[in-house]
Amino acid sequence: MNYLITGVAGFIGMHTALRLLARGDTVVGVDNLNDYYDVNLKKARLSRLEGDHNFSFHHCNIADNAKLNSFFSGAKPDCVINLAAQAGVRYSLTHPQAYIDANLHGFTTILEACRHHQVSHLVYASSSSVYGGNTTLPFSEHHSVDHPVSLYAATKKANELMAHTYSHLFQLPTTGLRFFTVYGPWGRPDMALFLFTKAIIAGDAIDIFNHGNMVRDFTYIDDIVEGVIRVADKTATRSPDYDPANPDPATSNVPYRVFNIGNSQPTPLMDYIKAIETALGMTAKKNFLPMQQGDVQATSANTDALDAWVGFKPNTAVVDGVARFVAWYREYYQV
Repeated sequence: MNYLITGVAGFIGMHTALRLLARGDTVVGVDNLNDYYDVNLKKARLSRLEGDHNFSFHHCNIADNAKLNSFFSGAKPDCVINLAAQAGVRYSLTHPQAYIDANLHGFTTILEACRHHQVSHLVYASSSSVYGGNTTLPFSEHHSVDHPVSLYAATKKANELMAHTYSHLFQLPTTGLRFFTVYGPWGRPDMALFLFTKAIIAGDAIDIFNHGNMVRDFTYIDDIVEGVIRVADKTATRSPDYDPANPDPATSNVPYRVFNIGNSQPTPLMDYIKAIETALGMTAKKNFLPMQQGDVQATSANTDALDAWVGFKPNTAVVDGVARFVAWYREYYQV
């Protein structure tokens, strides 16, 4: 299979590419290597891929229509895995235009390229943040996602709507994956696990929002990648139980699917911090703060639909995943 992965120098992108290359697939990677966080970390991820003769990399912004289409013409991908996006909830409060450019304009360019180059399946990253103000746990694809609490969430919801439109108009099979708080080795420096580990080792206090009264469905990177690849291997189809008189958000009469991918083991933030302290053998200095704008108090994934579709449920225990991250962090940063 020929895959095109956008955001290939990102956390999930690199891990996904490694798995596909390991099984003999060809991967064309696209990334703009922006400076939202340490570019050297992105380059280090890329260096893990560039030795494989089945991998090629193109430095490109997905919003660059001409460049992107030239890559599509040359690569002729069977499947596109779109992981390029402007990430981060809090950053969207201060840099809204970045989310319009990457998550809306960029995603439109991806959809158009898939349409015109006869791509057989588009798999794209959505987010648990689309559940927004919904407090019914665990979150299910059957729930409404019409009340976002951040611009980031709104753009991810928009991506699902845009994908559905292309599935309807052009019969482009699309599958969206709502990721739940992904963590693990080579993770993003703006995520809590990375920030907490770095601060604890340095002897600095960690900022704990909502005074620690937060719950997250932390999902280990290997489980995310397993889900992405299994879904990519099974092209989206229309839902046989779709009822136009009673439309269920989890179903559609076009080749469109959307799935939660989370660990289904929601973990209190203070337990997560305890796992980091245990892995480091150190105690964190704690700075308790109010809830931040755009945040939600709790997330939890119902993954029954994913399991029914591809026979997989993420299951890595948080203590194990955190320990693996800490071991990687110590080795990578030599601390």
